[in-house]
Amino acid sequence: MHTRRQIAMQEVINRKPVEPRIEKAQVSTYFGKHVFGVDAMREYLSDEGYKAVTEAMEKGVAIDRKVADQVAACMKAWAQSKGVTHYTHWFQPLTGTTAEKHDGFFEPFGNGRAIERFSGSQLVQQEPDASSFPNGGVRSTFEARGYTAWDPTSPAFIWGETLCIPTIFVSYTGEALDYKTPLLKSLHALDREATEVCQYFDKSVSKVIGTLGWEQEYFLIDAALYNIRYDLQQTGRTLFGHAPAKGQQLEDHYWGSIPERVLAFMKDFEYESHLLGIPVRTRHNEVAPAQFECAPVFEEINIAVDHNQLLMDVMEKVAIRHHFRVLLHEKPYAGVNGSGKHNNWSLATNTGKNLLSPGKTPKTNLQFLTFFINIIKAVHDHADLLRASIASANNDHRLGANEAPPAIMSVFVGEQLNAVLNELEKSVGTRKLSPEEKTALKLSIGKIPDILLDNTDRNRTSPFAFTGNKFEFRAVGSSANCSGAMMVLNTIVADQLHQFKTAVDGLMHTKKLDKDDAIFQILRQYIQQSKAIRFEGNGYSDAWKTEAQKRGLKNIPTTPGALDFYMSKNVLALFERQHILTHREQEARYEIFLETYTKKIQIESRIIADMVNNQIIPAAIAYQKVLVDNVNGMKQIMPASIFKTASEIQMAVIQEISTRTTIIQKSAEAMRQERKKANALSSSRKQAEAYCTRVKPYFDSIRYQVDKLEYIVDDQTWPLPKYREMLYLR
Repeated sequence: MHTRRQIAMQEVINRKPVEPRIEKAQVSTYFGKHVFGVDAMREYLSDEGYKAVTEAMEKGVAIDRKVADQVAACMKAWAQSKGVTHYTHWFQPLTGTTAEKHDGFFEPFGNGRAIERFSGSQLVQQEPDASSFPNGGVRSTFEARGYTAWDPTSPAFIWGETLCIPTIFVSYTGEALDYKTPLLKSLHALDREATEVCQYFDKSVSKVIGTLGWEQEYFLIDAALYNIRYDLQQTGRTLFGHAPAKGQQLEDHYWGSIPERVLAFMKDFEYESHLLGIPVRTRHNEVAPAQFECAPVFEEINIAVDHNQLLMDVMEKVAIRHHFRVLLHEKPYAGVNGSGKHNNWSLATNTGKNLLSPGKTPKTNLQFLTFFINIIKAVHDHADLLRASIASANNDHRLGANEAPPAIMSVFVGEQLNAVLNELEKSVGTRKLSPEEKTALKLSIGKIPDILLDNTDRNRTSPFAFTGNKFEFRAVGSSANCSGAMMVLNTIVADQLHQFKTAVDGLMHTKKLDKDDAIFQILRQYIQQSKAIRFEGNGYSDAWKTEAQKRGLKNIPTTPGALDFYMSKNVLALFERQHILTHREQEARYEIFLETYTKKIQIESRIIADMVNNQIIPAAIAYQKVLVDNVNGMKQIMPASIFKTASEIQMAVIQEISTRTTIIQKSAEAMRQERKKANALSSSRKQAEAYCTRVKPYFDSIRYQVDKLEYIVDDQTWPLPKYREMLYLR
């Protein structure tokens, strides 16, 4: 009789690559074909409608309801020409995934007849149930009404046979219940403050756009193996699994030849992505076996976030066609690299300038230094908030191990730029600059482009690294919505730029300094004040933990402690000052994030108990019985002197199984009791802390015993697919 694992392994062995559903044409011929973008709008909209939508996208101008009716009718006509039957408001609630409710275009109008209709009011607004999504107490069950509202800055698209309209999601009383609403507000604040600072250098700048290029890491596993790993199905990670003899130690998977089945999957999801206007351009093997990465070109942050959320859905659906499952968890396998979503963030102007790229003149380089130093200062002053923005139960497993950055926030700028900042710190006093000093500074600043040619190295242990013309926020988790981290980064930089502008204007007014003198003096102060956050070394070392403590930088390894910073007075004031989140909205998010953490640990705890009681221990006992029967049989046919020696090894294994299964059973029961105590606690914060410090520690101790059993129990008897089977795709 074959076990489920044996049957699954045979399925894997027999797999053949699935032919991708791609067009044999250049990507440019079908890119964005399923997007109601510029070309589709020009074809279907009147000049008035096209102008209204583009002004809404570029300037935030409200769209008149009459124009909205026209846009809706044209959007419907375009979608129906491509076989679409339904539409949905596509939004991003605080579940971490996207949400959608499909409605048909038709409306009955009596006598058994119907008409195809899609009005401006249906395009602009819908009313989902706000109490059934995470709301942190903002909405009660009997106060269910919420609103989704069209976001015209992100184009509608077709996925399957449904027209998807990107929207925000707010409660009946106006509180944000999603990721997109505060992100849009943060982008507005960043544009406002950065444009003001740009006026010091270039009067033609009228808009600053935050840009994002995410890098999505993920694992693939054959569907047959996934389907018999209860832990992977329910949590996204393996709660048990002995390390394979060959993991990633030979470093032979990274950028290696892509397996044929995987390449077919990649071609397929890239094709679907390109139809949806997602500019995915890069694909490769990552460091760990069965780990891969894809990356697009840079886009405006709001659109980039929408595209990343959509891509994760596309990948999962396409993977099923190819008999794979995508694992987006930050640490699906212990002992090998986890997966991140590196957020490459920069600032662009309406004039085409990247504010984090130096130019050919001291003036443009001073502008570069201004934004560069202000960003470092913002990260220094709000390092704890940045840590909170990437906190999750999943990411706790990843941070600080196997090429993931540590939980200590720091900034890497490279040796040469570090030297530039140190020199600038020394060279400017509190007085006016002499002509000679100005000349020397300009000469020094003028060398920055040459320095950066050789200064684009990466420090993989740095959570926030400058990599040539952008900052890479490496600490964001692979399953996370980029909005959380990007909203925080946009907000702290916007607030810092406002402080900078105020300080420079103050010096120009009170000290009668010219603009350059005032800018240099403030930048010098910022370099001094933010020096502690700059670190060029190995973020994994114990020496860095000691050094970071001396510098006053916090090491916050777990989510409950990190989330507390969301509720600090400074952070509450920051979000309110920049009109991003009210106190009530922030308190609600804090509650939601704590509850999410608790629920994830709670679910994993229950699954551990379920698996050890229903799969692990029965398998171990079954194998133990085989050994016992064998020993008894040997005893009957062997002389006593020979039997004693012959049975020693099997007796030792029998004893080890008994010892380990007893420890597992007792630990699982003790974990259950701690879970009951945690559930009885009165606050979300206390529950999260109890699950973190009293329940979660049992995970590792139980796993240790289970993994030891896996190593000694007969391979035919062990019920779970093993790492050596899951990590090597056939």
